[in-house]
Amino acid sequence: MVNFGNEWDELLKGEFEKEYYLNLRKFLIQEYRTQRVFPDMYDIYNAMKLTTYSDVKCVILGQDPYHGEGQAHGLSFSVKRGVTPPPSLVNIFKEIRDDTGVDNLGRHGELTEWAKSGVLLLNTVLTVRANSPRSHRGKGWEQFTTTVIKLLNEREKPMVFVLWGGDAKAKRVFLNNPAHLVLTAAHPSPLSAYNGFFGCRHFSQANRFLEESGQTPIDWEIH
Repeated sequence: MVNFGNEWDELLKGEFEKEYYLNLRKFLIQEYRTQRVFPDMYDIYNAMKLTTYSDVKCVILGQDPYHGEGQAHGLSFSVKRGVTPPPSLVNIFKEIRDDTGVDNLGRHGELTEWAKSGVLLLNTVLTVRANSPRSHRGKGWEQFTTTVIKLLNEREKPMVFVLWGGDAKAKRVFLNNPAHLVLTAAHPSPLSAYNGFFGCRHFSQANRFLEESGQTPIDWEIH
């Protein structure tokens, strides 16, 4: 049984008894036992441990975790202090700079501050085998994260959903609550960033929406 230590415990308590999740759990036990898997098993749910349901202002939905040594720690696009920010995160920082004037380039890449201020940094798939991107697709994570997205969609208090890349955009069909703002763009990976990620201005749009709905905007600066 997963323990988030916040509202997610009650909201998701039935999910861990469902057949798909029990199968996913069996798969993960075997993977962690026999393969190098990221993030560390104790970090898998960090996004939801750090950002409880009623505190979510913005969801940034990624694909699957970084698959390089020491990178993933349970928050989409984030790496721990001391780890060089990967190219996707560098591109995110470039867009923040061009969009808002906040310059995080040259700093660390740990986004825990964002998570604590209401940014749910969620991937569509929460684990990955080392050096093997998308290796844990189709094992059950998509169903779990769809449940999370549906629960957030039901919430009355407005929030922003930021969907980058095909896997994230696939969740668009579950977002039909007019209270929320949904923003979509290409993935910030160097392979696709020039196909519509750069220039998307999602960070200023998110803050404008939050302010218009009477909420405090997000500080995108990394301290």
